[in-house]
Amino acid sequence: MARVVITEFMDERAVDRLRARHDVLYDPKLVDDAPRLRDEAARADALIVRNRTQVRGELLAALDRCKVVGRLGVGLDNIDVGACEARGLPVIPATGANALSVAEYVIATAMALLRGAYLSTGEVTAGRWPRNALSNGREIGGKTLGLIGFGSIGQLTARLAQGLGMHVVAHDAMMDASHPAHAQSGVQALALSELIASADVISLHVPLVDGTRHLFDATRIAAMKPGAVLINSARGGVVDERAVAAALKSGHLGGAALDVFEAEPMPAGHVFDGCPNLILTPHVAGVTAEANERVSFMIADKVLERLS
Repeated sequence: MARVVITEFMDERAVDRLRARHDVLYDPKLVDDAPRLRDEAARADALIVRNRTQVRGELLAALDRCKVVGRLGVGLDNIDVGACEARGLPVIPATGANALSVAEYVIATAMALLRGAYLSTGEVTAGRWPRNALSNGREIGGKTLGLIGFGSIGQLTARLAQGLGMHVVAHDAMMDASHPAHAQSGVQALALSELIASADVISLHVPLVDGTRHLFDATRIAAMKPGAVLINSARGGVVDERAVAAALKSGHLGGAALDVFEAEPMPAGHVFDGCPNLILTPHVAGVTAEANERVSFMIADKVLERLS
């Protein structure tokens, strides 16, 4: 019987599936107790994490007997994948399991930001009637969605957007225009500069690596169409948060939805204080009841395969 250590939240039924065959330590708060986490990792045959557990440095060094790291999600910037590979330690992400959750987040926030009418409950219940002020919202049909990153999540987002009558274009540094995904989806491949200049809504779907850090800085945001909307459900460091705040306050950006940040949790007194038409969520774009179930069971099953 192997020992499985789970450091962050996971669907309880998937945990029970692991418990049926192995000794399982499931403690969603373990990520916040570094000394205990290292001690438990040293006894782990399998480690299962989300995005907060940093599998590198001392923690990675402690994984002497570990046979597999399961990632409850798809981003791997919290895991030193190269160092894991050098140790012969496979890292398994839940590829595709939360794609629908993220795609729906993108479409929902794009609609909310374009329309600009869904935050008026306080005014309406107070007896005010901001009808004129909220009558210039924009419809999503006929708008152009620019996807930066056209993997499984980007492709599913494109299908949802097309169903609403959007024109969709994409840029992916790992795909050229001849990639079958473009022909199959009917999504035009554009150079990054062309996409930025033409899209009404831009959604980011790229990993955080050296080449994507602050990909959307002040210069690229300034190149966006006036009034365009920016959505980041990928990784926080992909956008320059000060540049986003400045563009919102100046009115150049028509809105922004950010689910990920350079520092999580966000510190008080952040530059986003007082920004108009801004939706901030705490890294939950890929987390719904259904997505958590899919992610958890996928990783439970893959870990069981590795331990068999």
